[in-house]
Amino acid sequence: MKRKKIISIVGARPQFIKLAPLSEKLSDVHEELILHTGQHYDYNMSDSFFADLKIKKPTYNLNIGSGPHGAQMGKMLGEIEKVLQLENPDLLIVFGDTNSTLAGALAASKMNIPVVHVEAGLRSYNRSMPEEINRIVTDHVSSYLFAPTINAFNILESEGLKEKSYLVGDISVDALMRHLDMAKLRSGILKELNLEENSFYLLTLHRPYNVDNPEILRNILYTLSLLDSKVLFPVHPRTRLIMDKNQLLVGDQIQLIDPLGYLDFIFLQSKAKKILTDSGGIQKEAFILKKACITLRSETEWIETVEDGWNLLMKPESELDADKIMNFNPTKEQTDIFGSNNADKMVEIINGI
Repeated sequence: MKRKKIISIVGARPQFIKLAPLSEKLSDVHEELILHTGQHYDYNMSDSFFADLKIKKPTYNLNIGSGPHGAQMGKMLGEIEKVLQLENPDLLIVFGDTNSTLAGALAASKMNIPVVHVEAGLRSYNRSMPEEINRIVTDHVSSYLFAPTINAFNILESEGLKEKSYLVGDISVDALMRHLDMAKLRSGILKELNLEENSFYLLTLHRPYNVDNPEILRNILYTLSLLDSKVLFPVHPRTRLIMDKNQLLVGDQIQLIDPLGYLDFIFLQSKAKKILTDSGGIQKEAFILKKACITLRSETEWIETVEDGWNLLMKPESELDADKIMNFNPTKEQTDIFGSNNADKMVEIINGI
């Protein structure tokens, strides 16, 4: 087996989580460099994850920051290309569906550097989501597609991509199982927030169609204020700016807190009554933790969690109902959607490339 120079590109919270277990195993047999685009630059959205997950310090941090999609992508493409020219890696790995994912895949593919896409084949079939465009294009320019579920693999096959697709399971399982025990030992967040287990709902919101429209965001916050228990809301920096700009107030039932590090957050997920979210990754984490999830969207990439009865979709502009949220409870055992020891499967394939 040839020792390879590999660059892993990350830029946002979900990617740091997926990177951790894979990076650890890759570094045992290959030279792996980490390139952080700086898409998430707030400490609790970025640096704290590297510390909590014990990920080695990035070799490169582009410090791109936020901005309009086109401008952000343009900056990323130029800076990533410079790194690829300097390092000339054998392989590039991208994760998920952010602008960092697509920029890395495009830059490498134009330089004939093979690209591995971790978490390939996901589709919401909602092209108004920037993430949907990112994941489709990334899949079609990548060389190796690592599908997390059977459904994702079947989608890749239907798009004519079967020959370069591999069903490997979801690496988030490895990350969550790896760190949950550590979180239970180290996190004091329940005590800090004066909360009891199963006494609160945990909410995350960041999708533009939920937070950019003040009326939709106001409706979400009002409906959730009618729930029978406290709603704990770690507020994404972008969401907080929009709330402040539009003077959106919340009642006593909703508790706003700053974004959390990974260990504190997964510990809260494990202790929450239910999870309320518009995040794809958190839907998945809720399922793995066996927590009922209410997804504030009309569609999901993780349709298996809905079919299994553990995830309820609600359109935030028309279907939000506090009683339905309170009464939603899974009624059957989970099926094995995401697999286990998935990083090992990925490394085995990479070793053979």
